[in-house]
Amino acid sequence: MIRTAQSVSLDDYRQMEQVCESRHEYHDGEVWDMAGASLNHNTIVVNLIARLKSYQTNPPLRLFSSDMRLWIPQYRRGLYPDIMVVLGDVLLNGDRDDEILNPSLIIEVLSPSTATFDRGDKFLFYRSIPQFQDYLLISQSDYRLEHYRRTSTSQWLFDDYLNRNCEILLPSLGITLNGEEIYADVQIST
Repeated sequence: MIRTAQSVSLDDYRQMEQVCESRHEYHDGEVWDMAGASLNHNTIVVNLIARLKSYQTNPPLRLFSSDMRLWIPQYRRGLYPDIMVVLGDVLLNGDRDDEILNPSLIIEVLSPSTATFDRGDKFLFYRSIPQFQDYLLISQSDYRLEHYRRTSTSQWLFDDYLNRNCEILLPSLGITLNGEEIYADVQIST
């Protein structure tokens, strides 16, 4: 990720994002360029969106891809998770129609350049969202799925799945994801 050398106001950042062809994250005055995605990364995201879209829940699941920004007020961050799932009504940031505040599930597909940030500070930022219940990190280079599930306000349960033959229960959404479906058509070098 490439960072700006000077501080950028939030208003300037938002205006830039409306006209730019590429996406940038906002980090309390710093603007970071977002990297492109690989074939495996895109395949995993499409597999997940297709599977999540098939669930009929009440209230319904609302799915968002990496083109929708997540605003995290406590940390003044505008981030683009690979997938966000909102259970029921979408809560927007004021009158903005490009910033969501309330995902229940966030999914990130890990890459070598983002894995440390996704597991560390980004997870810290996400945990400040009251509605956030499940965090799923998926490796695109080997069969590994990491699931963090909120059990209380400040406690998270971690499950680590080291192969594609797994079932991931997401009780907050009332659904289960299958590792075989997540990794369908993904080419992993062994």
